[in-house]
Amino acid sequence: MGVTGVGKTTVGRLVAEHLGIPFVDADDFHDPDNIERMRNGEALDDAARTPWLDRLNAKLREHAARGVVLACSALKQSYRTRLTRGVDDVQWVVLSGPPELLRERIEARTDHFAPAALLPSQLEALEIPTDATVFGVARPPEAVAASIIVSLGLG
Repeated sequence: MGVTGVGKTTVGRLVAEHLGIPFVDADDFHDPDNIERMRNGEALDDAARTPWLDRLNAKLREHAARGVVLACSALKQSYRTRLTRGVDDVQWVVLSGPPELLRERIEARTDHFAPAALLPSQLEALEIPTDATVFGVARPPEAVAASIIVSLGLG
């Protein structure tokens, strides 16, 4: 989990591949209206996020028996509660980096709908779970993924 630009998709795919379990990108579950809102630099409010979180919860439940790596902003505790309703054994991994690095990454990508204009509101909304493991993202994604795998005893 984490704000836009931290590398959730890239690192999450690497971890899922290592573990041999499915990877789910929460961005694939946004509806077209929300994507357009974000593309225009408008932060989503709680009401706009609710159906998205419910779709993701259904996906997590679908993969509960085998396990899954989900890349999702999951910025607030209330979102995480809704997201994991009825799902056991969740491990929170927070990817974090300096705003300047994240802005640089966001501005360099061409294949994503979230512009750098969303970064300040996401940083403001971010509530890091007390039971999360936090990893800096200044290193290459492969090194971050390897650290996650070792730290969580998944290697």
